[in-house]
Amino acid sequence: MKEKIIKESILLFEKKGFSETSIQDIVEAIGATKGTFYYYFTSKEQLLMDIHLGYIDDLLERQAAIYKTEANNQQKLRQMLELLIADIKAHGPSGRVFFREMRHLAEDNAGAVKAKREEFRVNIENLLIQGMEEGEFRKDIKPDMIAFAVLGVTNWSYQWFNPAGEVSAESLAEIYSDLILNGIAG
Repeated sequence: MKEKIIKESILLFEKKGFSETSIQDIVEAIGATKGTFYYYFTSKEQLLMDIHLGYIDDLLERQAAIYKTEANNQQKLRQMLELLIADIKAHGPSGRVFFREMRHLAEDNAGAVKAKREEFRVNIENLLIQGMEEGEFRKDIKPDMIAFAVLGVTNWSYQWFNPAGEVSAESLAEIYSDLILNGIAG
């Protein structure tokens, strides 16, 4: 039941927004009572926090799995880009709620989520540094800025990318990988 509440809440938060979705809306959508909701969550914010932590923890686990592979640093960066873009197809509503609704978390909860987001970014930065040290990336890049650029490009895609559209998630990940690794100069 907890997963059912989370799943339906994500869809409602995506459609109506966190503020405009009531606990009554959630329980009506799943055919339950408020008592059922409060059995699993103390508040709507706790539900939102669970959504955020579930989303970022899953990304961190999958990023760690990529990092542990035998692939070289360029391949790992490509795989991380694929992870983020493919996630739009697999978990688009969760991602949109994650990026849009964090402002509704209390300061301490938002801080916990921001720390995990920062961990994800630092992992990309460390991958870039390792690639620089191993001669896979230019020595004159600023790995912190490139990590922010990678996340900026991929995370903004949640706002406009339609995985069922003309460009597949795999193709978009390849376009971004080419842009980041090779640039656009002829």
